[in-house]
Amino acid sequence: MSAHRTTLLVCGEPERGDDAAAAAAVAALPPLVATRVTIVHCGQLEVDHLLAVPDGARCIVVDAAVGVAPGTIVTIPLADVAVRTGGGAPRSSHTMPPDQAISLAAALRGRPPEGTFVGIGGRAFGIGAAFSPEVAAALPLLVDRLVEEILRPHG
Repeated sequence: MSAHRTTLLVCGEPERGDDAAAAAAVAALPPLVATRVTIVHCGQLEVDHLLAVPDGARCIVVDAAVGVAPGTIVTIPLADVAVRTGGGAPRSSHTMPPDQAISLAAALRGRPPEGTFVGIGGRAFGIGAAFSPEVAAALPLLVDRLVEEILRPHG
């Protein structure tokens, strides 16, 4: 098992409806689980966020995604996200898709970062929007999936 803590990269804008789902799920993590990770609220996933994860450490990227049915939870190894292109891949609701940021970080590091992308399909991303009904109903499932990923052995 790695001696490094897992880094949880929390993406999203709190004022943009479903885009706030990642932050809401992380805020709802049980305290004993939350203490097992380093939480980084990064807004939009950038290459620098991935490069800051120590070698040998694992990261979990959590974000709302488009291209996934609203309220659906997806978990994808980061190495797989790095090679996904086209219409079949879930995409972040932000400008630089996670596959591009992860691919670039992999090229700069010589390998993809260890970890997973945990996403929730979103529908309402307007400024000032509330959670869509699908995302509001699925938030407990997103919390459960994050707990599973945080507690899953690795290394």
